[in-house]
Amino acid sequence: MVSGSSRVANAKLAAKIMSADDAAAMIRSGDTLGMSGFTGSGYPKAVPLALARRIEAAHAEGTPFHVRVWTGASTGPELDGALAKADGIELRLPYNSDPIAREKINRGTMEYLDMHLSQVAPMAWQGFLGKLDIAVIEISGIRPDGALIPSSSVGNNKTWLDRADRVILEVNRWQNEALEGMHDIYYGTALPPHRVPIPLVRPDDRIGEPTLRCDPEKIVAIVETDSPDRNLPFAPPDACANAIAGHLLEFFRHEVAKGRLPASLLPVQSGVGNIANAVLSGLIDSPFDNMTAYTEVVQDGMIDLLEAGKLRMASATAFSLSPDKAAHINDNMAFFHDRLILRPQEISNHPELVRRLGCIAMNGLIEADIYGNVNSTHIMGSRIQNGIGGSGDFARNAYVSIFMTPSIAKNGAISAIVPQASHVDHITQDVQVIVTEQGLADLRGLSPRKRADVIIANCVHPEYRDALRDYFDRARMHSYGQQSPSLPGEALSWHQRFIETGNMRA
Repeated sequence: MVSGSSRVANAKLAAKIMSADDAAAMIRSGDTLGMSGFTGSGYPKAVPLALARRIEAAHAEGTPFHVRVWTGASTGPELDGALAKADGIELRLPYNSDPIAREKINRGTMEYLDMHLSQVAPMAWQGFLGKLDIAVIEISGIRPDGALIPSSSVGNNKTWLDRADRVILEVNRWQNEALEGMHDIYYGTALPPHRVPIPLVRPDDRIGEPTLRCDPEKIVAIVETDSPDRNLPFAPPDACANAIAGHLLEFFRHEVAKGRLPASLLPVQSGVGNIANAVLSGLIDSPFDNMTAYTEVVQDGMIDLLEAGKLRMASATAFSLSPDKAAHINDNMAFFHDRLILRPQEISNHPELVRRLGCIAMNGLIEADIYGNVNSTHIMGSRIQNGIGGSGDFARNAYVSIFMTPSIAKNGAISAIVPQASHVDHITQDVQVIVTEQGLADLRGLSPRKRADVIIANCVHPEYRDALRDYFDRARMHSYGQQSPSLPGEALSWHQRFIETGNMRA
């Protein structure tokens, strides 16, 4: 328990305040835990650390102790990192970016279910994922009536609170009290055949409640904390990121001039990372005003756009802010409070809403092939990097589906554009635009062979362009079919060469 005034304003629930160690003692080996957290925001910090210590002690005594962990997306070192280091996670879903957990997944000692983020809550309700034993949820406070005030992410918290047999709450005093009222928790989703349209037609519509509900009888422990979120700082945009941003901004200007986009664009969705932030930063000096965002996470570039008056509002499920920007938004919450909305991820990523709003989806990739199939999860076809996240939720349903990447990696030893993707997360029909620092390929309305011509001409690094052109020319001469010409015995040879020599170059 931390010192200072408590944020637990309900007297009955205040009686359940205890230490993190006592709360963690309620978790049993074999339990399935639904934990809060989305990209390093709003995840529990104290109970997972206490649980990791308990697991380490059990293993030291020769007693197996493992749990299954469900979250919103990635979390932080106190959760994924600590439990993975303690060898305490049997299964993880739906997304991971922790390096310790990643190594265990790729060694085959931790099971990993990589899922579209919009599908996690529905699948939990449908019972496809099994029983949820305990929810461990960070909140920023409890009202006198027992309503729970969410913190810096919502994620799947609504579903975990509803589905879990027991609930442990972490009330984090580090989270700004002014977060209250920023959330929009929609309780209108249902399973077939009882589903109805979701009544959201603009990104700034509020269709739910500002707080989370939870049966107080299910709450077995409350732990008070004062711990910061741990999102990593973003590197300043380099020349490559700025070049990608420049190509995209020119594309937007062209689409507006053609009448295919309005002058304020359409609601933007942006994946996390330095390239995404470079694009958002580039919009500050663009001719586009009164923009909106309907996305997964609010990151640094969106905060800058809000303060510049270019972005009117942003809807997401979580913050993904650098430490400096998180401190800045906490110091200026009065300005941001009514310009930001945090929703459950089943709403922020819902395909119905992405399609209705006409989002412009901008996401990263690991590699793409000459026909526009995109791999966003696996290195050399088998080694998971992070996961598909929400990119599929947006890409298939977006008004414009854009994927961005530097054209080479590892000092040129890897080409991001290859003859055939070693793993496919987004099929060619879901990929409309590919951008590298070399240029932009608009693939809309093009057959596979024309897509290949455009991608090779515009997106491939010069060191690999001739080799890809040679492959494509020979495939057209000797392929079994001409719809998507391929040389099966050679299509993955670049990946095999890298595995054997550390370089894709011939």
